[in-house]
Amino acid sequence: MSIFVNADTRLLVQGITGSAGSFHATQMLEYGTQIVAGVTPGRGGQRWNDHAPIYDTVREAAEKEGVNASVIFVPPPFAADAILEAADAGIELIICITEGIPVMDMLKVRRVLDTQTRSRLIGPNCPGVITPGTKDKPGCKIGIMPAKVHLPGRMGVVSKSGTLTYEAVGQLTALGIGQSTAVGVGGDPINGTDFIDVLSRFQEDPDTDGVIMIGEIGGNAEELAAAWIKDNFTKPIAGFIAGRTAPPGKRMGHAGAIISGGKGTADAKIAALEEAGVKVAPTPSDMGTTLASLLS
Repeated sequence: MSIFVNADTRLLVQGITGSAGSFHATQMLEYGTQIVAGVTPGRGGQRWNDHAPIYDTVREAAEKEGVNASVIFVPPPFAADAILEAADAGIELIICITEGIPVMDMLKVRRVLDTQTRSRLIGPNCPGVITPGTKDKPGCKIGIMPAKVHLPGRMGVVSKSGTLTYEAVGQLTALGIGQSTAVGVGGDPINGTDFIDVLSRFQEDPDTDGVIMIGEIGGNAEELAAAWIKDNFTKPIAGFIAGRTAPPGKRMGHAGAIISGGKGTADAKIAALEEAGVKVAPTPSDMGTTLASLLS
């Protein structure tokens, strides 16, 4: 079993004819993901790489191809509208890879998503979601993550950081510990799915035995997750908080990774997680072994 995506997921790629969209769609297709359609306004009626039909609108693609997930490779000025178009078409899972979407645009998106429950947004500014597979048992890769570091198994990964997601997965794979699903929720201050959403799904998943959760400075998502973990999460969980040495007031990488008013510090997040029973890795290179130590 897995969460969010699997071999039956029918994927639409918004922005499939752009350089990034086409490149990563090729990688996803090669991994075994079912790409059933693409959307680029003005290109309707064409085909992408002689494989998937291209439509002018998401709604038309969804109705004709039975789409249940969409991934967005659309430039920042237009990405929020792309999310809203997918939600309006009733797409169940929307994964937005785009970085640099204006905060005010995402405020409008959140207002819409908060008033309807059919669509789940992951991202923006995220690497995507992958349920690892093999040649004999296909998985599903939706996003920009390097597929070769993943190994099918029973450990979940959830992270704000794309790079640290790959690092954690790579460490687990090197230890022979496979993953059920890896989810990058993105590091923007306003996004869709959060830590608690993902952890609740991992808690319910009978084929996920443990989790690595990777957070970073800024905001209070990690503290909120810690409170939820303390009362609800029963599986082994390791954590890591990035940005411990970042100077206050300086944005580090993600738009949401900034300490403001003394809040959102790494030490505060680590303390909250440890108090909730999470074993926090001291350095990024210890993420895999920290989780492994909880499994013996």
